[in-house]
Amino acid sequence: MTGNITPLSQTDLNQRRQRLRRQRRIRFLQSIWRVGAVAGLAGGLVWVSTLPIWLIRDSKQVKVEGNRLLPTQTIQKVLPIAYPQSLLWIRPQAIAQELKAKTPISEAFVSRQLFPPGLTVRVKERYPVAITLLTSADAALLNQKPSQDKSAPDRIGLLDEQGIKIPFASYALLGNAVKLPPLKVIGNQDYYQPYWQTLYRETSRSPVKISEIDSQNPANLILKTELGIIHLGPYDGKQFTAQLKTLDRMRKLTNQMPANQISYIDLRNPESPVVQMVGSKAPPKVDAP
Repeated sequence: MTGNITPLSQTDLNQRRQRLRRQRRIRFLQSIWRVGAVAGLAGGLVWVSTLPIWLIRDSKQVKVEGNRLLPTQTIQKVLPIAYPQSLLWIRPQAIAQELKAKTPISEAFVSRQLFPPGLTVRVKERYPVAITLLTSADAALLNQKPSQDKSAPDRIGLLDEQGIKIPFASYALLGNAVKLPPLKVIGNQDYYQPYWQTLYRETSRSPVKISEIDSQNPANLILKTELGIIHLGPYDGKQFTAQLKTLDRMRKLTNQMPANQISYIDLRNPESPVVQMVGSKAPPKVDAP
């Protein structure tokens, strides 16, 4: 089946060419308009960002919430912000990451505030409850800057109640803004980590002040207390509680004998404590009250 094809006249061809030219011209003008609009918007943003009303001029415009241990001014100093800084160019996520890396903070959220211009930093701190030392000699590292000894991070640190290690450098860089915990734990963390939460809970509740836990010898856990050195033998959760109760009942021991004459107290058997006197080979047994 065939059909008739009507030939186009010269006039129709000219009109079609004109329509195509107009369409191309319109598309060209639209492209120019879009480029101009984008350039104008970008320029407008740059101009707006430089206006004084959008600038953070100093740390006073940074509000810190949720901190109880770290002073607000200390957190403000750590923030990686070069003042004056445009509010629109600040990257909240990058600031939060740097804050967690440089301070004992587990969570950080940074949000912008347009009116008036400022930042709000919400933090959740890690609370150190003990200083960790690999050996007794590593206590000297407490008075050094972190950069002075590259092996320091492996030999000294901090622990929270859950046993999560906190880099000591994050506190050392803060100077005297934060007080370090008084409790020291000496030994390989891998050894006491499994029972740390129970060990710390019982230690912190003890009526007798405990300043040091020495676990360098797994066969003999040693405590440094206000009564002196205490030998406990291998750690046992149930027996540890009984040993601390016996230690509590011996608080008046120094009224019976001079503290400087006591070498250590042996509580391996909490029902039959033994006091080792200085220079004595036959330690007397002491009945706890």
